[in-house]
Amino acid sequence: MKRSVFIKNSAKTIAATGLFLQNPVNLFSMSKEELIDIPIGFQSYVLREEINVDISKALKKTYAMGYRHIEMCSPAGYAPHSFASLAQYSGKELIKIVNDQGFDCFSAHFTWHELTQNLDERIDFAQQMGLQHMVCSGGLDASSLNELQNKCHALNKIGEKIKKSGLILGYHNHTGEFEAVKNNRIDYEVILEELDANLIKMQFQVAAIQHGYKAADYFRKYPGRFISAHLQDYSTTVKNKEVVLGEDGIVDWVDFFNAAKIGGLKWVYVEMESAIGTLEGSLNYLKKL
Repeated sequence: MKRSVFIKNSAKTIAATGLFLQNPVNLFSMSKEELIDIPIGFQSYVLREEINVDISKALKKTYAMGYRHIEMCSPAGYAPHSFASLAQYSGKELIKIVNDQGFDCFSAHFTWHELTQNLDERIDFAQQMGLQHMVCSGGLDASSLNELQNKCHALNKIGEKIKKSGLILGYHNHTGEFEAVKNNRIDYEVILEELDANLIKMQFQVAAIQHGYKAADYFRKYPGRFISAHLQDYSTTVKNKEVVLGEDGIVDWVDFFNAAKIGGLKWVYVEMESAIGTLEGSLNYLKKL
């Protein structure tokens, strides 16, 4: 049932029973049908420079905004370009820093290179951090269909080992998987077909909306295949300009979160890479949905 219909029907029922005048708070309580019933976090890459200088200070800043969940990036995989100062810490040491600032962290990004070249050590790091999800941050770019299929099969083997360790492997798309075409099919469709759904979950980056691909459509088409998403929205008038979620954007967030339940999402992460100032306003909007 659509939220608007639910509210309308609830109001009629309350009015009919006479409860509306006795306790006007009831209507508001019933209308809050928890459209978003999963944790809202932010992706650390947004604040990579600030985190690299002083992670505790950066987390205090986002804590004040209202965030309590963060998705990290593997320092070993992203250094020296990002998070180099964090590479000195073990997984246990890093998660203590994060927890001490009031944050939970259940997911982190790992590069294709470190997962294919140093998997055992990376699994150990993830276990030390107490992660649930190890998300491959890309890497399924290919010049041919055969190369793409082979890469997917390699990722399936990685996912199998990660699953045996008690963790879940995810794959994070970029817009490239929607721009590239193999045999008249976009790469993302091939990837969904070739990756083993029992071994790998998908993390949807909403930036694909810039090319006309809606996350909600994929959540409904592939139920249960998704574990999380990166949230972005873009101006309706200025191409590629990131905006605060819910303000003059092109994403239908009510539809997104209704479909997210079908897709299987467990977490969502706000990621405004080119507009850091939108982090706080975006969280405020999501809390009101």
